Amino acid sequence: MAIKSKPSQKLVSIEDIHDGIVILKDKSMRMILMASSINFALKSEEEQMGVLMQFQNFLNSLEFTTQIYIQSRRLDIRPYLSLLQTRLNEDVSDLMRIQIEEYIEFIRNFTENTNIMSKTFFIVVPYYPGASTDNIAGGAFSKKNATAEEKQVSSLERFEEGRSQLQQRANIVRQGLARTGVRITALGTEETVELFYKIFNPSDESGSANLGR
Repeated sequence: MAIKSKPSQKLVSIEDIHDGIVILKDKSMRMILMASSINFALKSEEEQMGVLMQFQNFLNSLEFTTQIYIQSRRLDIRPYLSLLQTRLNEDVSDLMRIQIEEYIEFIRNFTENTNIMSKTFFIVVPYYPGASTDNIAGGAFSKKNATAEEKQVSSLERFEEGRSQLQQRANIVRQGLARTGVRITALGTEETVELFYKIFNPSDESGSANLGR
């Protein structure tokens, strides 16, 4: 007896990504914010304490859940080596050519023996429709007598309401983290799709970790 396997799409909880907003199959919504990093280790002890206190105040001020996602991937040095090789092929002096060749060899050997990782930080802001949007998948227009146009209008209204709520929450996160020196920007549709593609299609030289609040 043959066992039917489910399509991979069935295992992914994402239903759609629209205007940078992730819509899950349970009709809840997510906005993904990319956060910059700060040179914490280079700060004085007093500055470090200030950053920690501001971050603590930020977490305590939140009235909604958030998720911090850290994507760690091995740095692809090939584009940089290609750029150096292009420079090497140009009309340069013999001394410059020797220096570039030695530098390329140094970079190649160093990256082969050392795992150089690049880290990207994200904050996931959720929105769960309240009881007022009962059965958001169909809403008030889930009845048989509702027209397709009425269902579409209802769906658009719910989406705009959810997006407005997410934008307000994103602003709270942006303002709170700005006090720590961290800059925040919301991902658009293309950036969000690319992020999930990398998550679901990791290479052998990549990895990821996440920390929920």
